[in-house]
Formats: sequence, structure tokens, C-alpha cells
Amino acid sequence: MVIVGSGFTGFECARKLVRILGKHDAAVDVTMISPVDYMLYTPLLPDVAGGVVDARFVTIPLANTLRGVKIVRGRVDSVDIEGRALTYTDPEGRRRDHSWDRLVLTPGSVTRLFDVPGLATHARGLKSTAEALYLRDHVLEQLELAGIDDDPQRTQARRTVVIVGASYSGTELAVQLRALADAAADQMGFDRATVRFVLLDMAEQVMPEVGDRLGAAAMRVLQERGIDVRLGMTLKEVHADHVILTDDSRIDTRTVAWVTGVTGAPLIADLGLEMERGRLKVQADLSVAGHPHVFAAGDAAAVPDLTEPGKITPPTAQHATRQGKTLARNVAATLGYGTKKLYKHRNMGLVVDLGPGYAVANPLNVALSGFPAKVVTRAYHLYAIPRFVNRWAVSLAYLTDAVFDRSVVSIGLSSQEDAQFAASEGIPMPKAD
Repeated sequence: MVIVGSGFTGFECARKLVRILGKHDAAVDVTMISPVDYMLYTPLLPDVAGGVVDARFVTIPLANTLRGVKIVRGRVDSVDIEGRALTYTDPEGRRRDHSWDRLVLTPGSVTRLFDVPGLATHARGLKSTAEALYLRDHVLEQLELAGIDDDPQRTQARRTVVIVGASYSGTELAVQLRALADAAADQMGFDRATVRFVLLDMAEQVMPEVGDRLGAAAMRVLQERGIDVRLGMTLKEVHADHVILTDDSRIDTRTVAWVTGVTGAPLIADLGLEMERGRLKVQADLSVAGHPHVFAAGDAAAVPDLTEPGKITPPTAQHATRQGKTLARNVAATLGYGTKKLYKHRNMGLVVDLGPGYAVANPLNVALSGFPAKVVTRAYHLYAIPRFVNRWAVSLAYLTDAVFDRSVVSIGLSSQEDAQFAASEGIPMPKAD
């Protein structure tokens, strides 16, 4: 059998499936095909961008954690459902074929781009370590260049960061970059207030996922930290040195982060199967209707939410992880080991880190904010990271950040080209103007 993708869903599916098959001494080959050799713990990417956590600590090596699974490096380009075969391209650009008798499609998602002139060329996302590292290095580099620039307008543009998307990922990114900029101001010797952050969203409140009360608490924190939040507004044009907003106002900036949501990986749209809201439609047991040997889940699949009939589960790490476990059980059942179950999961709440000393969370629908939420948020991440060594490293990073000044250094590990949407997510890029 073949699992496509090594995100939360594919990773958990492979890990549990090997355990189930091992208990029955089943002679089944499990292969995972992924363009990377790790599972990325994406909820901590804002911490990577903010310089709190090292990028290595949020990557879970497949070879170390998925014993009994054959790992194949490659990006799956096409799938022949009827012929039970697929084609993938390896890291050296060679196309290869692979057959399967059970197929699990968990290719994940890509950043949802809109038809905004200049967006794909000049903005950067937050879906990969390359993008997170680039944002950190780029913000620091611009702050350093601002210190020697003799043009006041250009200096302010270098010290202006525009972030689009006030959901939890965009909000976390804003506060982490704000903390990084504050540390840079203190260590480089310029006024913190000269660094401007603008957070945009078409929504009526920040982080609508956490409800009105916690959303209001998050808004207060953003305002206290000097972040200019503009709701009901987004980008109209993006240029190398400025952006135009939908109200036709102009902001001079050299840094634009686009964190507005996701859509299913491009592979899904090319399967010729039924889609729903940009995702592959599946049944409650995570199988594809009419194709009992094909399964899908995670961000790329429209999984029916049995707790709210008529809706599909949101693309969150919480759902992706639990769907992976259900996938493993149901795939094993088709092989004669155990019985199938329908995916049904009660929302356990969200945790949102809002930078130094603050967070909001609603575990089990209990609204928390401030320091108690901070403890819950960091404890949850340490629990959810699926490898002890990574938990240990992240906990030390948290401790270091609490005791010492944040490191202000632009290492240059990710170039502007590395962090393009196309390079990190496989989205076709328009040519630069």
C-alpha cells in the first residue's frame, strides 16, 4: 500500500498502521512517498519565524520515527485510479512509476492565493520552514538596512511589516515578529516604536475561531503591542516597495506575509474525482465513494463533520492527526485486520500563542487568556509533538526564550527564491514584472 504525503495525517496513519499490522504479523508493504523526509509540526512555524524555536526542532524525521515504513523521496504528479498506479518525480527530476493496492491520499494543502497583482511575486507565506526562516532573516535584514539608509521614506518602509490574515496563524506570526523586532530595536539601539506592523483581514474580528470573548482579548494584546489591525480590508496590489489596500490607501513596506488560509494540494484537483470546496470529497469512513481501496483525509480531503451535519471538518492539525489514526484502522480493516469506524471527533478547542507572556486558549470550551493560557498552549504543543527529542529541544527553546534575550541574527539559511510559493508548495508562479 502507498501513503502520499508526510504531514500530520499521513504520518499518523503510517505510524498506527504499522503497529496494527505488526500485531498480526501481516506481510504488507507500507510505502510513503513524500517530497521531504520529515513531518513538519506546522503550529510552531510562527515561533521559528520569530526566532524562538530552531527549524530543526519542528521537523520530525521519518526514518527515525516510522520504522517498518519504506520512505520514498518524491512529489507525486499523477494517479491512475483504475490502473492502481501513480507517477512521481524524485529530487533529481527523474519520473518514476509505482503500483499500489491500497492508496491513502494525504498530500496536505497549499496557501490559498488570490488574483492580486504582484502577490505571488512579492509576498511570502508560512507553510514551510523555508518560508519561516526567510521571514525571520528578511525582517532582521530590513531592520539592519534601515539603520544605514539615508532616505527617510525608504527607512520607514524597511521598518514596516504587512501581514494578511488575522486567523490564529497570522496573528501568532504578527506577535512573534513584533517580539523579534522589539529585541532587535533594543540590541541595535533604535526606538521600538519606529517599527510598524499592520495586520489585515476581511473578517469582522481577529481569530473568529476562538469566539468573541477570546477574540476581543487577542485584539487588546495586539493593540497593546502596537500592531495596527485593520479589519474588513485586504490587499489590492503588491509591489516590491509598497502595497495598495482595498480602500486604495498605500503602505510603503518591504515585507509582506500572506497567511490567509489553505486549499487542497494541486494533485487532488487532477484526479478527476468529486471535489468539495477545493478538497477531495470522501465518505465518513474516509474512503472515496466508488473506490473502496482509495482513502483520503487531512487538509486535502472534504471530510464530513458528523458532529455538525452538512459541514466538513476544518483543516486543522487536531483533525488531521485524529483522521490519520482513523485512516490506519480503516485501511487495515480492508486488509482483513479489525473493523472500520466512522470519523467523528469533538472539537477539543484551540490554543493561540500571543508572544511573550500571553496566549488565549479554549481547551474543552473553557476560555482562558493571559499566563494560564500560555501554560496550556505550550504544554499542548509539547504533548502534541510526536517525538521525545523534539519535545525536549522545544522545551529548552521555551526556557531559553524566557530567561535570555532573543537572538537577533540573520543567518541566511533561506533565500528569497527558496521561500517563493512555487518552491515551497509546488504552485505555478507568474513571471516577475
